[in-house]
Amino acid sequence: MPEGHTVHRIARQLALDVVGRPLAVTSPQGRFADGAARLDGRTMTAATAVGKQLLCPFDSGEVLRVHLGLYGAWDFHGDVSPLVDGDRARGSLGAPRVRRAVRMGEDESERTARDGLAWPPPPVGAVRVRLATDVFVADLRGPSACEVLTPDEAAAVRDRLGPDPVDRAADLDAAGREVVERVTTRGVPVGQLLMDQAVVAGIGNIYRAELLFRARLDPWTPGRRVPAEVVRGLWDDWAGLLADGIRDGVMVTREDLDADGRAAALRDRDLRHWVYGRAGLPCRVCGTPVVVEDMAARKLYRCPTCQV
Repeated sequence: MPEGHTVHRIARQLALDVVGRPLAVTSPQGRFADGAARLDGRTMTAATAVGKQLLCPFDSGEVLRVHLGLYGAWDFHGDVSPLVDGDRARGSLGAPRVRRAVRMGEDESERTARDGLAWPPPPVGAVRVRLATDVFVADLRGPSACEVLTPDEAAAVRDRLGPDPVDRAADLDAAGREVVERVTTRGVPVGQLLMDQAVVAGIGNIYRAELLFRARLDPWTPGRRVPAEVVRGLWDDWAGLLADGIRDGVMVTREDLDADGRAAALRDRDLRHWVYGRAGLPCRVCGTPVVVEDMAARKLYRCPTCQV
């Protein structure tokens, strides 16, 4: 499942290449035909991410909400502005533009589009919605949610979510206190609480496993038994990992890597994590085999020796 850093990168891509431009909005698949008709010809005025929710208001006052779910992804084609430091476009001062094709979903990939292809490119597969300018196309496929909301409905979506370190960057301290309260007053296992988007927004299965290992915390510990300072440490660590993921487009969660090791991990996913996806392999710290368990119908990876 795409996690919070991916949705923030998608929002920043749309802010660079779509916001402020009249859009041709269609639903090649047909499942979003009514919503596309309401937005067609309108101008997107902003693109924001809160946790895993993408919210894009239009000049009509309506808001496009997208949740990628397990399998959703965006494909961008054309003059796709490179992201630098998460939100600046390299080449914005007049460097040559190269037509590109970029996919942002659970994984991120890029290729240079071949010259001579028809423009706009034909939709491939089940494209739920297409947002198009004269030089840029964004195709959404496989989301769990894609709908047009009123401003009040969009505000209600935001209000149901827990803090996001990027969304509430102006007051990270207050957001941290809120997360501490939401965790330490519950008897639910902390590993389950971190995946609850009403507790903290944006954490998925990879970040959950890695945050808990980095804290050497047993995921099955009830929230009310986790010291407040440990929960605050999880929040602060999440803020740092999220910023790294937005910058790099990749989740690298090992803090033991030097510059060369980090560069290698950016290329090789097997080097990126402490425990996630490593069931049966030796813990990188103590050598105990990493276990995988079921928690609320999701796989949970942990080291039974380090996380006690």
